[in-house]
Amino acid sequence: MAAAGLSCWGAALGAAVGVPLLLLAAVPRIRRFVAGGRCESAARLDGKAAVITGANTGIGKETARELARRGARVIIACRDTAKGEAAASEIRAETGNPQVLVKKLDLADTKSIREFADSFLAEEKELHILINNAGVMLCPYSKTADGFEMHLGVNHLGHFLLTFLLLERLKQSAPARIINVSSLGHHGGRIRFHDLNGEKSYNRGLAYCHSKLANVLFTRELARRLQGTKVTANALHPGSVYTELVRHSVAMTWLWRILSFFLKTPWEGAQTSVYCAVAEELESVSGQYFSDCQPAYVSSWGRDDETAKKLWNVSCELLGIQWD
Repeated sequence: MAAAGLSCWGAALGAAVGVPLLLLAAVPRIRRFVAGGRCESAARLDGKAAVITGANTGIGKETARELARRGARVIIACRDTAKGEAAASEIRAETGNPQVLVKKLDLADTKSIREFADSFLAEEKELHILINNAGVMLCPYSKTADGFEMHLGVNHLGHFLLTFLLLERLKQSAPARIINVSSLGHHGGRIRFHDLNGEKSYNRGLAYCHSKLANVLFTRELARRLQGTKVTANALHPGSVYTELVRHSVAMTWLWRILSFFLKTPWEGAQTSVYCAVAEELESVSGQYFSDCQPAYVSSWGRDDETAKKLWNVSCELLGIQWD
């Protein structure tokens, strides 16, 4: 009996010591898996100009840092210019690239978008990379300055208008690239043409998914229309990233903190954006969707050309523009 008891205690002690050691040994592998793909391209961007929306924080800031490191002239377009200037100062100091600038852009206000575009076009003669990165997530029901539901207005319509206003400069600077930061969440989205502004029914999680599907469909139709221009358009899923994006949900904020070990860092989340912006093999690739620096599966709704065309036309009507 004594021997059996000692044996049991020995097994328990072995498990108590061995399991934590095994978990500790697995930590690097778990982190490598969570981190996902990395941009392996060493391409330089000297003489190139890039606009990145929402680049004062999160993956946008890390994308700006990497493009600046590669020699690009980077314009941080953001609503909070104080945070933008702090980010730009940090990036300039770290990369030694003085060409990191900040311009005010509020994607929830079409007047601000037009003012940004007018200022940019007056001061900048070239634009080679446009990264539509900024976004909102899980907002309580609210509307933009122009009366659009916030997710739709910021994540889709704001970037739709911005791209429209900057497109001729991109064409003049070609080869050029447009990159739309979407999400895996697009799989849960639907384009509810009968209730785009969520006035009949609203769920903030679904509203986010709907807007991310709009990003994918916009990219698809834009790429079709840009054929032969040497301007490409691609969309991407950055991964589940530990950023401020979930700030509108207390529950998600706490969950993100608890699960932070299993989330990408902003630098890791920026890798696919950087890949789409610089990878030599993507120079003529357009209309695709990427995740972890490789092509990824798009939902059937995201491959619906008729819905993409209808969304394009409805977006133009809502914004009061003609984009043929």
